Amino acid sequence: MNRNKQRGTAFERLIADGLAHALDDDRIDRAPLRGNADRGDIAGVRSPFGKVAIEVKNVSRLDLAGWVDESQVEKGNADAIAGIVIAKRRGKGQALDQYVVMTVRDLVALLGGDAS
Repeated sequence: MNRNKQRGTAFERLIADGLAHALDDDRIDRAPLRGNADRGDIAGVRSPFGKVAIEVKNVSRLDLAGWVDESQVEKGNADAIAGIVIAKRRGKGQALDQYVVMTVRDLVALLGGDAS
């Protein structure tokens, strides 16, 4: 496994474990690979309003638009109410200190509003 892949896998594990602990939900874990039917990198995350698709990024170059587009495809594949991106925040090693990127529409859905 190359170094970038190892960093990505380790970051996914950090985020999955951090969310599982913070949300007290042992169903949250790294997602299995699904090819074209990708549902995100973290499985088992739910808000009170439905499933959440999470894409995790640990890269040096930002591509917010591309990442959000990817999360929207995964949102559809997972039949989720929201697709979000969790991106590595340089110099921060704790799961809950990382960045979250999403559309305002998905934020409204997570908060229980009308996102139509």
